Amino acid sequence: MVAASGAVETLSFIALDHVFAGVMTSNLALLGMAIGRGQNTGVTAALLALAGFGLGAAAVAWLTRRHTGTVTLWSAPVMFCLGGELAVLAAGAGIWAAVGGTPGNTTRDVLQFGAAAAMGIQAAAMVAAGRAAAPTTYLTGTLATYIVKGVGAARPDRWVPARLCALIVGAGVCMALLRAAPAWAAVLPAALVLCALLTACQPLIRLRRDADRAT
Repeated sequence: MVAASGAVETLSFIALDHVFAGVMTSNLALLGMAIGRGQNTGVTAALLALAGFGLGAAAVAWLTRRHTGTVTLWSAPVMFCLGGELAVLAAGAGIWAAVGGTPGNTTRDVLQFGAAAAMGIQAAAMVAAGRAAAPTTYLTGTLATYIVKGVGAARPDRWVPARLCALIVGAGVCMALLRAAPAWAAVLPAALVLCALLTACQPLIRLRRDADRAT
């Protein structure tokens, strides 16, 4: 999921409107700079990203309002929401491929809104998952916590460096695709989310099989 975030951020910042799809604090700063410079395009892009992220997160909040997170597994409501993210990313990939990786102004706005909505869904789904998940779209706090509480600790969380590396890899591979095969670059985030969902389904499938055998 973190690698998918890195890929979406690359598409959003490099190939769309130079705003982030999942890092809203940075977008607020970009919005302020655009207002200060009198750049209508920058204001619109930042507002689209903020609105898309907020809508995606709000939808997950509503769908998981009665949800209680588990310790080890992503629950059915969380999986359903992440399936919705996959659908949004797949639709965006289809539009991206149809325009050959060079969207016009209106299409770019639609894709910007959709990318931010996907990241809002992912971020809120990870919050709803509770202790069975970790932040995947905004890792500044994760890095700060690791430095303060992890470095020098007897048993530091080894998954934090792995997630940070995944973010870099996702962004790097997406950038390479943008240069070599731009029409297919948007397929990468959707494919990465699909792989994450298939991996997350395996423990649920095993639990169901065990329950069936027990009965």
